[in-house]
Amino acid sequence: MNMNSTRTVQTLSKTLSEEYVLMLKTQNFHWNVEGPLFFSLHNLFESQYKSLGENADAVAETIRAYGAKAPGSFRDFLKTALIDEAPSDVITAHQMIEILNKDHLAMAARLKEHHEEAEKSGDTHAVVVYEDLISFHEKAAWMIRSHRA
Repeated sequence: MNMNSTRTVQTLSKTLSEEYVLMLKTQNFHWNVEGPLFFSLHNLFESQYKSLGENADAVAETIRAYGAKAPGSFRDFLKTALIDEAPSDVITAHQMIEILNKDHLAMAARLKEHHEEAEKSGDTHAVVVYEDLISFHEKAAWMIRSHRA
């Protein structure tokens, strides 16, 4: 693995960590959402945590394609992810909306930076993965925001 590929794998590993932590947070909200928005958010969160799982798998497979080992423990994920875990206290559906909107927008912004790095280093496979992830997170944020009161 060359120097550029090593940097790409490190960035992809961080991305994998964030996708996984966000997946677990979204699944937590799916399980615990209450109130008048329950049905709509319960279904949306389920759809999104399943997509986040697919995203994590795609990123892990990309890391493996570079010949590196993909991280796979919560310890590793929490060490590198900038996404916070779900709060342990009870929160409202509206708080969940705001938290996930913020997380998806932050992810999209970081992924755009990673995309630029991958383009500069000529890592085409990573470029395509980042383009797909950016589209997903921007759409996820929009869908979540559409539930604001």
